[in-house]
Amino acid sequence: MGLDRNEILATAGAPPNGGARVWLESVSAGMRTVEAVIRELSQNDVPMLVVAEHGTGKAAAAARIHNLSCRASEPFQVYQGREASEEILAARNGQGGTIYIQEVGDLTAAAQKELIRQIGLNGTGDAQRRVPRFICGTSRELEPEVKAGKFREDLYYRISGVCLRLPPLRQRKEDIPVLRDWFLSAAARDFCRAVPTLSSETQSFFLQYNWPGNIRELKDAARAIVALGDETLAMGGLRSLLRRVDRSGNGEKISLKDAARAASREAERELILQVLTRTRWNRRRAAQELQISYKALLYKLKQIGYEEYEA
Repeated sequence: MGLDRNEILATAGAPPNGGARVWLESVSAGMRTVEAVIRELSQNDVPMLVVAEHGTGKAAAAARIHNLSCRASEPFQVYQGREASEEILAARNGQGGTIYIQEVGDLTAAAQKELIRQIGLNGTGDAQRRVPRFICGTSRELEPEVKAGKFREDLYYRISGVCLRLPPLRQRKEDIPVLRDWFLSAAARDFCRAVPTLSSETQSFFLQYNWPGNIRELKDAARAIVALGDETLAMGGLRSLLRRVDRSGNGEKISLKDAARAASREAERELILQVLTRTRWNRRRAAQELQISYKALLYKLKQIGYEEYEA
């Protein structure tokens, strides 16, 4: 099922009211250029391709283009490539609006055929507005898949004639303070808490870290700080990952999954030790506070090397 414009902004990590603008219209020269290109692209109906790493805001860019276009009052729907079947795409014919296809390379052969058919239906005048505008996104290069016969060559050239590339967060670090403060404020509203004042160490860390998960990871870090009420606990996993990268040199590639696992493990360890300290190492009481079984807590203590500690 497709998502409406507010749902996709929330899913992508931007608040629905003005979120795309805050996300894209930022202080770095690169993103100011992107905003100018987006404004220009919003004034036509040609199919286009948005290329960027995971978490950089491809869906928010598509929503921004739609909201600035003459189709703004019409539906904006998002479909994952693996879920956008031939039947779903065919059903959208005649309804106008904008359709954003996330990871277009995951479309089935039948769906690719239907997409190229629909793109070819674009007419002129009022009739044109009844055909959806298609914006496609991909986090991987599609040329190798075209050469391998996995993606239609004619479809690739139709959608890539206009191509928008979004820079990863590590290439627009001037924007990090703006985005960080935006997400902290949004999380504070969501959790009904005060906006936290970050230590100079954490502020420095935000600028040093390369954010392999891009804006989505930055948003999650800000929400964790507000939700836990403890920036040291929330940032522990990311700090340990940064130290690991620094020790191994700049050549090591760290995947988003590695970052998530490291952050999760470190945050879990810190939270367990925090609760155990508060309960004076009463493991049964700590298990109750952590809402896990006593057996599960013993297993986790063994994993982090604290199984020898007694209550």
